[in-house]
Amino acid sequence: MDIYQTHSLSDLLRNNTYPGRGIVIGMSDDGMKAVTAYFIMGRSQNSRNRVFTEKNGEVFTEPFDASKVQDPSLIIYAALRRYENHLIVTNGNQTDTIYEGLRRGLSFSQALEARQFEPDAPNFTPRISGMLTFENGGFTYQMSILKSIDPEGSACARYTFDYPAKAGLGHFLHTYVGDGNPIPTFQGEPERVAIGSDIDRVTGEIWQSLNEDNKISLYVRMISLADGTCESRLVNKNQ
Repeated sequence: MDIYQTHSLSDLLRNNTYPGRGIVIGMSDDGMKAVTAYFIMGRSQNSRNRVFTEKNGEVFTEPFDASKVQDPSLIIYAALRRYENHLIVTNGNQTDTIYEGLRRGLSFSQALEARQFEPDAPNFTPRISGMLTFENGGFTYQMSILKSIDPEGSACARYTFDYPAKAGLGHFLHTYVGDGNPIPTFQGEPERVAIGSDIDRVTGEIWQSLNEDNKISLYVRMISLADGTCESRLVNKNQ
C-alpha cells in the first residue's frame, strides 16, 4: 500500500453515497493559493432544508424554508469565519468555539477541548474542524475530529492533525465512512487529495461527484498567497 498516494476528490466522492459533511484544505497545484472547501449532505427533511449564505466573508447555514425547520440546533451555524490570520471552517457551531478560544489566547486544539461529538444518538456524528494559519507569505493548517469512542457515546476521542502546505496536496476529512443505520463514523487520518488551481474546476469536481439525492450545499474559497485576495464559489441545491 502506498501511504503517500494522492486521490482525486471525484473518485472518493463518487464511491461514497453518504460522506455526510466534508472539509477539504490544501494548496493549489501552482503553489499560489490556499484552498478550502466545505460541503453538507442530508437524508432527513430537516437536514435537506438548508442553504449556504455568505455575509461579510463569513459562511452560514440557513433554512431554505423556515416554516419546515424541526430542530435548528445541529443544522444552523456559522461554517466559516476568520480571526486575525486564521481561517476557521467546521461542520457545526464549534466554529464559534474556536473563534472565541483564539480570542482568549487558546490554541485550535485547546479551544476544542470544550466540545465533543454531536448528541444525535445513535449516530453520534463527529465534529470535524479545520483552521488555516497564514504567516510569512505562506500557511499551515490543522484538522480535527471529535468522535465517540464506542457505540454508546460514553466518551469522546480527540484527534488533531497538523500539516505544512505543499503545492497540489490537500487533505479531506468527512463525518461518515458511508451510508448506514447507524451511520458509520469516519476512521483514520484525513485522506490525501489532489488540489487544482482553477476554482470552477475544483467546485465542479466536488459538486458533480456528490450523491445527487443527498447533496445540499458547497462552498469553495481560494486565497492568494501573494496579496490575500479571495475568490469563492457557493452552490445550493435548493436555489
